[in-house]
Amino acid sequence: MPSERGRGLRRCRAGLLLPLLLFCHRNAAMPAAAPMAVSATISNGCVISGTNLGVMGALDFGSRAGVGTATLTASFVKNATLTLACTPGTNLLMSINGGSNFGTSRNLKVANNTDLVAYTLYSDAGMTTAIPVNQNVTIPTLTNANNITLPVYGRLSLSGVYRAGTYSDTLTVTLTW
Repeated sequence: MPSERGRGLRRCRAGLLLPLLLFCHRNAAMPAAAPMAVSATISNGCVISGTNLGVMGALDFGSRAGVGTATLTASFVKNATLTLACTPGTNLLMSINGGSNFGTSRNLKVANNTDLVAYTLYSDAGMTTAIPVNQNVTIPTLTNANNITLPVYGRLSLSGVYRAGTYSDTLTVTLTW
């Protein structure tokens, strides 16, 4: 038979053990909260999308009589089915080759003949900054990075008599970023 002292010790132990178990049980059920880091890195880039990716646009000098003197100008009109978009802050560069009829300059050529008409490309509407053949030109700070129109302007000078017909050239535009 246990002594009175032993029973009291057991009661004391049980009395200490129960609150300890309740404390451990209560802490185990409490949710633990800690921060979790989430991040993403977006790099500069551009995308060309649309239904006719093979044609960037056109530079059309219009129609003119084949006799006389005239200076014709044109602005690049982008392909309406094409969208060029870049992440803001992207350093977009454009280079344009010499075209299909290049000699010492870019030339339009009349169909079914060898007659040429020289023209010059510019990167500004005032036509003061020529676009050299195969040289990078920085596209100015993008105001609408979701719908970029390339700054390409052209000028050709006519003087004399020219064969009637459609004069054309095909350029390759290269964009890098």
